[in-house]
Amino acid sequence: MSSSSPPRSLSMFQVLACGAAVVTLSMGIRHGFGLWLQPITQDMGWTRQTFALALAIQNLSWGLFGIFGGMVADRFGAFRVLVGGAILYMLGLVGMALSPTPGLFALTTGVVIGAAQAGTTYAVIYGVLGRQIAPQRRSWAMGVAAAAGSFGQFLMVPLEGQLILQLGWQQALLALAAMALLIIPLALGLREPGFHGATGSAQRSQSLGDAVLEALRHPSFVLLTAGYFVCGFQVVFIGVHMPSYLKDHGLTPQVASMALALIGLFNVVGTYAAGALGERMPKRSILVFIYWTRAVVISVFLLVPLSPASVYVFSAVMGMLWLSTVPPTNAVLAQIFGVQHLSMLSGFVFFSHQIGSFLGVWLGGYLYDHTGSYDIVWYLAIALGVLAGLVNLPVRETAIVRPALPAG
Repeated sequence: MSSSSPPRSLSMFQVLACGAAVVTLSMGIRHGFGLWLQPITQDMGWTRQTFALALAIQNLSWGLFGIFGGMVADRFGAFRVLVGGAILYMLGLVGMALSPTPGLFALTTGVVIGAAQAGTTYAVIYGVLGRQIAPQRRSWAMGVAAAAGSFGQFLMVPLEGQLILQLGWQQALLALAAMALLIIPLALGLREPGFHGATGSAQRSQSLGDAVLEALRHPSFVLLTAGYFVCGFQVVFIGVHMPSYLKDHGLTPQVASMALALIGLFNVVGTYAAGALGERMPKRSILVFIYWTRAVVISVFLLVPLSPASVYVFSAVMGMLWLSTVPPTNAVLAQIFGVQHLSMLSGFVFFSHQIGSFLGVWLGGYLYDHTGSYDIVWYLAIALGVLAGLVNLPVRETAIVRPALPAG
């Protein structure tokens, strides 16, 4: 066969099954970290700000390493990045369990696990989806992968809660470390035929630097990046601090575990719906709806009397909106810029998401320690939701027009 023949594609079922399973594990483990806040701080004698700072560093590390992980995945394929990410995840969870000081805890829980998540979550998986799945099915496929991450939350958070109860928080983390290694065999199903060892992928029509400059000069890229900041702020603050917020108000840890599980369950529906709707309507309209609805839902949650019933309703509705920004945001990127550098560009946008995550989780701990309340951060989440909706209104989804390459 001629060396110029197009590479064989992976089957859509294989890509979706393996990609969804990887995201289920990686995101499922991550979503339960809020359950460890009180056991670790009480056992180690640390403040909530200490724990929150480590998770804030984790989110920032995830965003920063996500850019470089995306570059490697675009150049050499996702397989190597996924294997490296799985090994780092195992090492980071072991370090989270055994770190004796806040500094080492921040290094392992923050930097190492953050780097692991960069190599095992959406930016890398979406790069494979973009290259292997036809454009007309791409938004739907991204919705399926995001829904898998949500199912991982529904599946893993109650399991993590039970592991803590049955084994203690340290042994529970070691059990999760072993589970993280399951990502390695799943990565074999995402080994793309178009990437050949150290020679990388096929001929590149656009350099990495040109792709970055082109994106940064495009107004819609900047607007999507700004909106994603708010997404990170809201979901990570709620995911990490809501268990403690509920316990502070007299509700049991079981209510918190069920709340996080409900977010994950209903987000299966929300993310799938967002991806499917992205094939039929403007994706910016979906994003505007999600951000504005979040602001309304959080406002109502704070206004009504707090009870298990109100928590479950809030979690269900918020779950519909939780990761539903992910498919339309990434589908717009692919639609505007193409798929050659999709993992890297997704990493840049996601870095903004993680800066928001850093501030959401850290401010939650900082302001609680200084005011004894989470009220200020709740109000910030509402205001930012309104702003994010406004920012996404002018986004344009038209494919960028590039000069034709010279013949030959």
